[in-house]
Amino acid sequence: MTRPGHGIVVGASWAGILAAHVLARHFDSVTVVERDALPDEPRHRRGTPQARHGHILWSEGADIVEALLPGTADRLLAAGSRKLRFQTDLVTLTSHGWQHRFPPRQYGLMCTRPLLDWTVRHQVLADGRITLRERTEALELTGDDRRVAGVHVRDVDSGSREVLEADLVVDASGRGSRMRRWLTGLGLPDVEEDVVDVGMAYASRMYRAPEGATELFPAVNVAADHRERKPGRFGVVYPQENGQWMVTLSCTRGGELPTREQDFLAYTDTLRDPLVKDLISHAEPLTPVSASRLGINRRLYPERLERWPDGLVVLGDSLAVFNPIYGHGMSAAARGAAALDEHLARPFGSGAAHRAQRAISAAVDDPWIMAASKDIAFVNCRNKARDPRLTGGATARQSFADLVAGRSIRSPEVSDMVTDVMSMTAPQSTLGTSGFMALLHADGMRPDLTEPPLSREELDLVGLSPRRAVGARGAAAR
Repeated sequence: MTRPGHGIVVGASWAGILAAHVLARHFDSVTVVERDALPDEPRHRRGTPQARHGHILWSEGADIVEALLPGTADRLLAAGSRKLRFQTDLVTLTSHGWQHRFPPRQYGLMCTRPLLDWTVRHQVLADGRITLRERTEALELTGDDRRVAGVHVRDVDSGSREVLEADLVVDASGRGSRMRRWLTGLGLPDVEEDVVDVGMAYASRMYRAPEGATELFPAVNVAADHRERKPGRFGVVYPQENGQWMVTLSCTRGGELPTREQDFLAYTDTLRDPLVKDLISHAEPLTPVSASRLGINRRLYPERLERWPDGLVVLGDSLAVFNPIYGHGMSAAARGAAALDEHLARPFGSGAAHRAQRAISAAVDDPWIMAASKDIAFVNCRNKARDPRLTGGATARQSFADLVAGRSIRSPEVSDMVTDVMSMTAPQSTLGTSGFMALLHADGMRPDLTEPPLSREELDLVGLSPRRAVGARGAAAR
């Protein structure tokens, strides 16, 4: 079979829509099965609760989407998305102090998740080869342990059931994926799973930003310091379309997330710096508080099964879920879609799905280890991973991570390489090269910053005055 006839994608998520586009590049027809009814404009929907919190599409993910769907970045920017240049357009209090705003190395696109989803979905579903089946639930796979032949589905409204046949089924149904149960139902062994759960919870609210701030004021990120050995508390202020700020407050297990409007502002007093509070104290809130607990890191290893059925691949959150605070989920899904695209360009015969699955799984390895290894440094983290990189030698790994963190905020060269890895444009193995090790011990470090690196013009834009912002609570003051 050199050109498969029909593909099915389970889930019209970010990952699912990208997968549908990839399949349409190689298949005669594609059906997307989605339990929700999708909005015909950038609006929230029930199936994506994480969409109410801050998001960023890192440069590697944005570049992949642009290669698959040329003009996407321009559409997002025209709709009000902000292109943030790292580290120039970001003010960050890291675990080790304030990050110098070095010249840009990478970038990220920042806007609301509904705008991101709708912009891509609107383009993809315009392809006449793609059929969207809304309000349709995937119940189970059809076929056997040698080959998946399709999906048994149910119409949510009428309850009627039918079997949709396919040459390839892609599970992109997200965090609620039933893939492990589906596979054992076909007679396959249970898929290995790793879980690192720091108990991260999120509360977000939209505010009206001061005029011009979403275009000219940097994004703000106040992070926790894991070395304090207490529950971590985080706060971000992200520019969004329509002159709005997305303010997301979060905490690790035991951090007492603010879920009520009257507690939201008060929670900012528990952050390591008052900058977030200063920015929103006099800003107009536009939405209620949206709270959720989505911070678990969970990864399946389908590529490790000795037998894998032809006609099936898993990607996106169905394969690996990361703590959203690091912003890697959408880019990891784009990497998976790109890997699938590459394999579908080859003759797609026996064993091809397993080879594609191995490539998709390899594409999520770097974001997986970055997120999970950061989370296990916090107290109360429940580490149920068997990945040896997350078990033995934790003290030595954390000491090295602290060394890198302390250098990257003050060295432009170290910051550049760390930013490349964080944006996934360079592999994490870069941080183990001899060249990087030499940079870590080179001279030329900038002095520690004792207040947020904001210009007078930026402070005036949001009505703030210069101050010593970190004080006794901040790592930079130690």
